[in-house]
Amino acid sequence: LLALAVGIGLPVAVIGGALGQGKAAAAALEGMARQPEMISKIQTAMILALAFIESLVIFTFDPSIG
Repeated sequence: LLALAVGIGLPVAVIGGALGQGKAAAAALEGMARQPEMISKIQTAMILALAFIESLVIFTFDPSIG
């Protein structure tokens, strides 16, 4: 059962994380293009958001967490 859960859950988490990261990066790049003076703040927020998204994907690798 655990192998089945990992086999289904991991790809869903990876696809969801990739879509979320792509959307976050696209929005950040659009914001940087619109307001170049805010690049450093937008970039910091984007990196933080990407780290949070990626941490959710990493939790699916270890079923003993949680």
